[in-house]
Amino acid sequence: MIPARHLLVAAAALALSGCSIAAVDYGKVRHADYVADPRCTAKPGAVIDGAALPLFFATSRLPDCRTDDISLLRHRGDKIRYGHFAAPREIEVGKKKTLRTPMAFQDSGDWWKALQAETDRRQGRVLLYVHGYRETFETTSKDAAQIARMTGFAGPVIEYSWPSQGEVLSYAVDETNMYHDVRNFRDFLKTLAERPWVKEIVVVSHSLGARLVIPAISYVDRTSSSADSSNISNVILASPDIDRETFERDIEEEVLSARRVAVGRRITVYVSHADKALAASRALHGYPRLGSPYCFNPFEAADLKAKGLPVRCYPAAISGLTVIDTTDVSRTTTGHSNFLRSAVACRDFVDVVAGKRTRPERTATQLKHVFRLLPDQADPKPDDEGICNRIPAAEAP
Repeated sequence: MIPARHLLVAAAALALSGCSIAAVDYGKVRHADYVADPRCTAKPGAVIDGAALPLFFATSRLPDCRTDDISLLRHRGDKIRYGHFAAPREIEVGKKKTLRTPMAFQDSGDWWKALQAETDRRQGRVLLYVHGYRETFETTSKDAAQIARMTGFAGPVIEYSWPSQGEVLSYAVDETNMYHDVRNFRDFLKTLAERPWVKEIVVVSHSLGARLVIPAISYVDRTSSSADSSNISNVILASPDIDRETFERDIEEEVLSARRVAVGRRITVYVSHADKALAASRALHGYPRLGSPYCFNPFEAADLKAKGLPVRCYPAAISGLTVIDTTDVSRTTTGHSNFLRSAVACRDFVDVVAGKRTRPERTATQLKHVFRLLPDQADPKPDDEGICNRIPAAEAP
């Protein structure tokens, strides 16, 4: 008899593969009709209300400008578009509640000037967020706004939105669109890194977004001078859906090469053994994901068990790499977004974004580069929602 948990993982893998639904089609509307309205082509000099739309975005999604409220679709766009947005708000459409993101496009030249003005005002720091699988522009904007609010980041926050489908059964489509977007994202990151007024870039990726971020940083390292890419210094991979062995093999060539680490670059990886989404991805791809400390080697697992240690396997020690295991403080049914859902993980994430490299709340393991986050005995049932969505004291009204 097959264990129930194996059936669940297999079913999830089937869902992720997209095999149970028809392939995404072009749709019933010509893509040119979606963008025919002049509002889809921002005019130079147009005024943007920065107070109402405080966050920045760059996107390769196709916009729909046929109605009063512009939206960004799941289709691939004809070019990269730039703009500003605010945290999504809940509205009623018919009898259903949905999220709608206040946004406005901006001419690319004006957008870069606006970004420079905000960056100059905030000591040259920029945070770039890259989402993962199963996201819409609304859901990833909600996460980006939460990151900005929760961290109180001292600088502009940019969301890079690629055409994820926002559906459970479209993993294969998302994977395809992510790879299609590699060139778009790497060119955008290179442009950002080469701006002389950008002193530090904090890159945060979630899930499948790691497969955009890591090769893009490597590309920038190869094609720019060391001064141009050394500002990509703080890289955070939350629940990364990337092959662990591939990451171990390749990361020291460029992204964590000795000269990059010497000037301050580091990568922090948040992992969880309770991450069901990555368990399904492992079942689909056949090999463990970086964001899940699953022991692929049964002999390594047996050795850990014999020593009385948790049966969890991590990437090898690499200079500049820190692994944070959130298994014991995992939240939600999937455990795939602990950095935004678990109070203990949120506090750690806030400090990492701020540039802190150590925290007393971390529990050391047998590996110098791996730390566990454990429940706070003084607060065993923290207010996860309140803590992870809080407004920092300095910004509270």
